[in-house]
Amino acid sequence: MDTSKRLEPALSMADRVYAVLHESIMSGEFPVGYRLRIRDLAALVGTSEMPVREAIRRLEEAGFAERVPHRGSVVKGLDLAELVHAYDVRLLLEVEATRLGAERIDSAAITRMRDGLVRMRQAIAEGEVMDYLDRDEAVLGVLYEASGNPVLVNTVRSLWGQCRAYKTVGARSALDKPGDDALWRHQERLVEAVEAGDADAAAAVTRESLASATDRIKAQLREQKK
Repeated sequence: MDTSKRLEPALSMADRVYAVLHESIMSGEFPVGYRLRIRDLAALVGTSEMPVREAIRRLEEAGFAERVPHRGSVVKGLDLAELVHAYDVRLLLEVEATRLGAERIDSAAITRMRDGLVRMRQAIAEGEVMDYLDRDEAVLGVLYEASGNPVLVNTVRSLWGQCRAYKTVGARSALDKPGDDALWRHQERLVEAVEAGDADAAAAVTRESLASATDRIKAQLREQKK
C-alpha cells in the first residue's frame, strides 16, 4: 500500500494513521474481518505503535472496526439485520437532506452534480466499482451540502462508510449485468428533479432508491433465515 500521498502534514500522527487505515477499509483493501495488527500496521505506515493503537481505537468508536476475542481488532462489516436498520436511518436522513438541498442549491452546484453524473457513468463504463461509488457519493454530497446542515451531511457520510461493503457487492453484481441501468437510473432522475427545482420530486427519488435497497436487504435476510 502506497501511503506517501495520503499523509497530510498538518494532521497529528494519529490523525494521519487513522486516515490511511480508514481509506484502506473504505477501498476494500482491508476487507471485512481483516485483522488490524498493531505491529504490522505500524511497520506498514512507518510509525511507532502508539498512533496506530489510537487510530484503531477511533476506528472502533466510529464503527469501522470491532474487538473480537482471541483475534484483537478486526474490520467490521454490518450483518443483514444491522444493514436494514442502517438503511432505515439513511432513508429518514437522506430524504430530508435531499429536500433541503434541492430547495437551497444554486446553479453552480447543480452543474457540479451534472458533471459528477457524467464521471459516474464513465466509471460504470470502465467497470471501476470503487470509483463509481466515490462518484455516486460525490454527486449526492453536493446536493446534501446545499442543505446547509453539516451535522446532517457528516452523519449521512458515516452511514455510507458503514454500508460501503454491501454497496460494493451490489455495484459489482450490477456491473455484471449488461444493459442494467440500476447504477445510474435514480441518480439521473434525481439530478433532473433538482434541475427542475422540484424538491418534492427529488425527495421522492431518494425515498424510492433507498426503499428499494432496503427491500433487497430484507429479502436476503428472509432467505438467510430459512
